[in-house]
Amino acid sequence: MVDVAFPYHLDDRGRTATASYDDHIEQMLELLLFTRAGERVTRPDFGCGLLDQVFSPNAPEIAAALNVTITAAIGRWLGDVISLTAVEVTAQDSQLTVFIAYVVLATSAPAELTMSIPGVA
Repeated sequence: MVDVAFPYHLDDRGRTATASYDDHIEQMLELLLFTRAGERVTRPDFGCGLLDQVFSPNAPEIAAALNVTITAAIGRWLGDVISLTAVEVTAQDSQLTVFIAYVVLATSAPAELTMSIPGVA
């Protein structure tokens, strides 16, 4: 099976760029994390609101709430594709860091994704 790369772009040959299955899973995770709830017309409950924290005060309480929100969103929308092993959201200085460890169910391959989101101190 061939997966279309996200965001959509053309490859060197002028064709639709493709992604490996592991890259496709990571792209789906990023899409879920960076989509605001209500942003999609046909799926208003899709997303987890991580980008809403860019202009919010950065505090451990926000990180703890995001930890629960991210875990629930991944379980709901990607639970048939990956199995979570760890989700850690930390607030330090003006950075919000999200660490996700998971196992790809189709291949049993472990993978990790770490993202830093700038915030307001």
